[in-house]
Amino acid sequence: MAYDISALRALFPALSGAPAHFDGPGGTQTPRPVIEAITGALANPLSNRGQVTAGERNADGIVTRARAAMADLLGAQASGIVFGRSATQLTYDFSRTLATTWSAGDEVVVTRLDHDANIRPWIQAAERAGATVRWADFDPATGELTLDHLRAALSDRTRLVAVTAASNLIGTRPAITEISRLAHEAGALVYVDGVHYTAHALVDIGALGADFFVCSPYKFLGPHHGVLAARPELLETLRPDKLLPSSDAVPERFELGTLPYELLAGTSTAVDVLAGLDADAVGSRRERLATSLGALHQHEESLRTRIDQGLAALDGITVHSKAGDRTPTVLLTLDDVFGAQGTQDASRFLAERDVYAPSGSFYAVEASRRLGLGDSGGLRIGLAPYTSTDDVERLLAGLELFLKRAPH
Repeated sequence: MAYDISALRALFPALSGAPAHFDGPGGTQTPRPVIEAITGALANPLSNRGQVTAGERNADGIVTRARAAMADLLGAQASGIVFGRSATQLTYDFSRTLATTWSAGDEVVVTRLDHDANIRPWIQAAERAGATVRWADFDPATGELTLDHLRAALSDRTRLVAVTAASNLIGTRPAITEISRLAHEAGALVYVDGVHYTAHALVDIGALGADFFVCSPYKFLGPHHGVLAARPELLETLRPDKLLPSSDAVPERFELGTLPYELLAGTSTAVDVLAGLDADAVGSRRERLATSLGALHQHEESLRTRIDQGLAALDGITVHSKAGDRTPTVLLTLDDVFGAQGTQDASRFLAERDVYAPSGSFYAVEASRRLGLGDSGGLRIGLAPYTSTDDVERLLAGLELFLKRAPH
């Protein structure tokens, strides 16, 4: 394994000046190759897709390469890759399309662990269709969403299960493969929010059993847009609203309007950057991704262990990220002596020292409420591929200094 953190950090202009970013779950910084790919796409001839002019061919090539790159990253078929403005937009689009197949008495399962982007679209779609929403709970003491939680929500009327592959608030990674099996046995489709998960694991949507899997490249070093992966044969069965002259082919029928070609060029390069995280990785891009994301996992686990140990040594905080299988993401709150705005004050205190760890519920409002934190959430510490040991030590030192300022 050759995970060279110094060489990797040198690729990121935003890391100059030594800021320590712990806001990866909200979006990573952008490496220079991705920036150059975006500007390169815009600097060359570009027009609507086709094969006649250079601009048409450039646009078509960009889309083709982006579908192939995302298929390699997700273990999917290129013809099942759908691009959209964001994961939220794609989920809304697919919720409306799938809801046309539901009727009164049908049921949709959502979980309290999820980001609201994988909850509210399904609730609203179910309401319009006259379907019933059922909730799968999670244990706030452990942060775990178990198979028993899901079984309690399933029935023979379940048409869809919407579940996160990793909580963006506390990092919990539910057992998606087993959840998918139970859902399929009940006759339901499975829509997986992989936005947070994809940044920290090699995705294989076939192994996960996901019928739909959505993610966002800006969470893993790419630009801002959304990606959905599904089996092409499943997409063929769905009839979304679309413009009359627009393509009815899959996956184009789900892509409303002209695609952001320059962003797709950046996404292809972001996947290549991920595939090169381990300098010794060889083989196909999928094989290099497997090696490199394995190296990333070891790097992040080492840093997460140090953070967990460092936080355990500090008085005045409560850690809410407790699941055994979780991403390198930690949510913490402060003792009452720091007041209702304690984590926000801590976030500002750290930011003044160029350590960026935000405070909030981060749209995972149901999870925050279930944890007893209301809509305020807590201070979230999230790692990214470029996080260094020095970053972690500065974070822990900053938190220790803040805690020493507690009123007496």
